[in-house]
Parts: sequence; C-alpha cells; structure tokens
Amino acid sequence: MSDNDFRRPLDGLLVVAVEQAVAAPFATRQLADLGARVVKIERPGAGDFARGYDRTVHGDSSYFVWLNRGKESVELDLKEPADRRVLDAIIARADVFVQNLVPGAAERAGLDAATLRTARPELIHCSISGYGPEGPYRSKKAYDLLLQCETGLVLSTGTPETPAKAGFSIADIATGMYAYSGILTALYDRDHTGTGASLHVAMIDALGEWMSQPAYFSRYGAEPPRRTEAKHPSISPYGPYRTADGTVFLGVQNDREWQRLCREVLKQPELLTDSRFGSNPDRVVHDAELADLLERAFARHTSAEVVELLEAAGIANALLRTPEELTRHPQLVARNRFRAVDLPGGSMDAMLPPVMSDAWEPAMGAVPPLGAHTAAIRAEFADAAEDTR
Repeated sequence: MSDNDFRRPLDGLLVVAVEQAVAAPFATRQLADLGARVVKIERPGAGDFARGYDRTVHGDSSYFVWLNRGKESVELDLKEPADRRVLDAIIARADVFVQNLVPGAAERAGLDAATLRTARPELIHCSISGYGPEGPYRSKKAYDLLLQCETGLVLSTGTPETPAKAGFSIADIATGMYAYSGILTALYDRDHTGTGASLHVAMIDALGEWMSQPAYFSRYGAEPPRRTEAKHPSISPYGPYRTADGTVFLGVQNDREWQRLCREVLKQPELLTDSRFGSNPDRVVHDAELADLLERAFARHTSAEVVELLEAAGIANALLRTPEELTRHPQLVARNRFRAVDLPGGSMDAMLPPVMSDAWEPAMGAVPPLGAHTAAIRAEFADAAEDTR
C-alpha cells in the first residue's frame, strides 16, 4: 500500500448534514468517500427514515448502507436548546452544510443559507428541494416517483400501452450527483476567493436536465418519443432478442455494423439489398419484421453462442442479468471493484465509487449505527456549545 492510499482529496474538511432519504445522503456519502468528515444529524430514537425502508442487508436497510458509509451518526433534537447549541457549535467549524428538510423547515429552524452564512461567509451551504426556492411549487412535497411524473420520465418509459417509472431512485440520484459536483465546485472556488457559496439543487432541475433530449424531441419534433419497452425509439436493431435459451441485447449504431451483422452473424447478405432495411430510418419503420428475422436466426443458437458471433463481428451486445448478478459480475470481480464495509450487523461487499484514481483510494468507511457518535461529538464540541449560551 502506498502513501497515497492514506491521503484523500477532502481530508480535513468537515461536512454537517441534516439529511434524510436518498438525494442529500448520496451527495454527502461521496464526500465521505473522498476523505471528508461527515457528521450526520439524526432524529433521536428514529434516525433517518431510510433506515427503515427494508431490513435486507444483515438487518439493515439496503438504502441506508448504500448511502451512509463513512459517516458519523449523531442524535440531536433540534428543538431542544442544549442539542441545538451542539449543532451550532459543529456548524461553526464546518466547511460544508447540507440539508434536505421539507420546504420551509430550514428557514424556521434558522438553518437556511442567509442565516448561517451571515456569520460565516466562508461556509458552503447546500439546500436540496423538490421544486426550488421560488415559484408556485416551492412548498410542494416531492418524492422520487412524483418527480419522474412531473418531468415526463414516466410517459417516456414502459410499453406502448402502459407508462412505467424507472426501477430505482433516479430523480434522487440525479439530484445527489449535482449537489455533490456543486459542492466540489464551490470548494474549488473558495480556494481562490476565500468565500463560500449558497447552493440550491432542485430535483425537478436535476432530472429535468437528464430528460432534456426527449423534452426537446417532443417540443420541436411535434410528437413525444415512442415508448418501446427495452428497445430504442429511433435506432434499429437495438434491444432484446430471444435465443434458444434466453435473451441477448444488441445495438447497431451505423450502416457498417449493419453490414457486418448481416454477413457475419446472420449469414444473410441478401438483407443488405432488402429495401425494408436499407437505412436506419427504414429499419425503424420495419423493426417488428427485422426482430422476427433476428430471432429466427438466433433460435438456432444459445445466448453464449450468439454473444460469441456478435463479439467476432464487433457488434455491441449484452446479456440480461439480474441486480444480484451485478454483485458477482465477472468484469467487476476481475477488476477487484468491491471492498468490505462494516455494518452494524455484520459486513458487506460494497462497490467502489466509479472514478478510479492512482492518487488515492476511496475511504469506504463503516455504516454507523444510530447515534453511534453522539457521545463523542457532544464531548468534542462541549466547550464550544457552552460558549453559544
């Protein structure tokens, strides 16, 4: 292990997080992975309600263990004066403050950017909300599914007959990613100016950015994108195709790949002169007929054999795997992309963050039991809390 394994980019930074659920915890967990000290404020006796979403990972929530490794859990009742003094003392030393309280709660609690940065202009304050600080929806509650509906994602996904939500918390994840990158940007800027920043990340803006292409297609193309299940609305062939023993996904991006598919995989060069398939727009129009041709050819082969043919022809492809199989994916295992992370009830193999660096190793700290660090934090900040009386 090199010296760089013990040095991380955010070593020495203190982050205070009054957070729940997914979006804010995802942002701060990534800061913790980079070495920041993240103090997570939780409700006494209950904690972050993501702790109770399920009990699947050695008795802990799969959401919570994903989003909260490497943090310090502190139980504080913010309506109790003594506990509030502890929080104020921590914030007085903090570099970053993150909150995703319900609309208006931060202002009522004096935890808004205007209040906290008046005393400490160097503080980076990041608020996360559903719809932003202004406008008619500013006080509206927001959850992941609801933002998928409001941004058009649900009507862009599913079958032609039935719209569908994404199968995971895509709005929260998008929001957490932008909060994380915004905080890093503000830290970089503070190094040059000495001044912090007031950041606000709205879920509708974050997921709206990810929905820009279908939104522009709909507004300027006079029709919404077609819902095509697991296929592509404007590229063919692209999607799932049945084989003798399962399903293989493939994608053809250009005419050169189409030619190789016909000659080397399907062994049907005559398709190259078939007017139904002469160009990608033609293939999209006749996608059902093309899918039938592919599946009749693939029916003579196992999925493994089809993948071998596609690989030899340079055609992009994938097998249909379950989420559980991702944790045993041969490519991830070969690249040692998992690390053991301690949990309150055991340990788990957690995936490393996506960005690989030769300059540091992510921290990948333990997932804290509720209130595990309360006593230590009270002791550490006792004098400062007393001074705020």
